[in-house]
Amino acid sequence: MLSLTLGTMITITSNHWVTAGAGLEINTLAIIPLISKSHHPRAIEAATKYFLTQATASALMLFSSMTNAWSSGQWDITQLTNPPSCLLLTAAIAIKLGLTPFHFWFPEVLQGSSLTTALLLSTAMKFPPTTILLLTSHSLNPTLLSTMAIMSIALGGWMGLNQTQTRKILAFSSISHLGWMTIIITYNPKLTLLTFYLYSLMTTSIFLSMNSTNTLKLSTLMTSWTKAPMLNTTLMLTLLSLAGLPPLTGFLPKWLIIQELTKQEMTTTATIISMLSLLGLFFYLRLTYCSTITLPPNSSNKMKQWSIKKPVNTLTPTL
Repeated sequence: MLSLTLGTMITITSNHWVTAGAGLEINTLAIIPLISKSHHPRAIEAATKYFLTQATASALMLFSSMTNAWSSGQWDITQLTNPPSCLLLTAAIAIKLGLTPFHFWFPEVLQGSSLTTALLLSTAMKFPPTTILLLTSHSLNPTLLSTMAIMSIALGGWMGLNQTQTRKILAFSSISHLGWMTIIITYNPKLTLLTFYLYSLMTTSIFLSMNSTNTLKLSTLMTSWTKAPMLNTTLMLTLLSLAGLPPLTGFLPKWLIIQELTKQEMTTTATIISMLSLLGLFFYLRLTYCSTITLPPNSSNKMKQWSIKKPVNTLTPTL
């Protein structure tokens, strides 16, 4: 945990590509023991996948900064001027964050981790790459970022519909919210930070609530109200807030993002992401319904087998 804090602090305060890369590496090496702590084969698989993707992203990021330094002579993070370097950096940060089309590792890693580690992966581990994206946002291609963001929001909504595991649902929720953050980053970076802070706050609340009742799938969420009724009320409100329903906190960043996109004459984009957020609303409502239900329905998919009685042999044996 100390290394995680140190790595994050180094990255968010650095102005040089090498120190930013070093901070990200410290972060990666610190989280791997936390992922593989349970020694379950699924956890080891998740740790391996995480290490390989993060190592690839770090290599791409350093290669991008080196190419930029080669052409411009600048190692400063804000002085990213070389177009190929900008493209490479966009790809590297997208891999680190789990943006579409580099999202494949994220749900798998979250599913293999414990709920507390999944919380760290969804919030704290996303902060350093987001900071680098903020520092370089003026140099990156807005069209590319917008395309990736719309794809992330769409995929986060579609893929979340089919899940029964709470960690995977929250992973796709994270991908969707990252899309909202990325779409506005070139126009209003402060709004990206606000969205990230509020998302982290709500996700922390959900993960901690689920951790206290040990809820890993929808069928256990249905019976969790018996363990902590008040906690389930909090969970219900937080889920609705994450969905972006108007009276709650989660509506504010979405409203401001749509307003900013409209000011930038991107009304079509704003309409598309608003419609796509309805997909997310569906599975948040399903989670809310499962968390507040008092009489859980039979969640088994198997048909009830007809019991066929064996015919009784009435014939008396001949002696």
